[in-house]
Amino acid sequence: PMGVLSCMKHLMFIFNVLVFAAGTCLVGVGVWVAVDPAGFQDIVAAKPVLSAGAYLLLAVGIALSLLGFLGCCGALRRSRPLLLV
Repeated sequence: PMGVLSCMKHLMFIFNVLVFAAGTCLVGVGVWVAVDPAGFQDIVAAKPVLSAGAYLLLAVGIALSLLGFLGCCGALRRSRPLLLV
């Protein structure tokens, strides 16, 4: 039984690290689009939605990063409230 709990703890930590990394990547892309939209337009042809999309990426990325960080802390401390967030 203890081995299963330890395995679940590590799996939850790894999953939350992946969520945190994805959120951080979204924040990076959002900042890039907000700061240099011309450079991003060369890659993606969606011009009218770039400003709204940049702030949407930033918001979603920050939310995912925060949730991933809280999940990592919850997994390490075995804190049920942090994992439920």
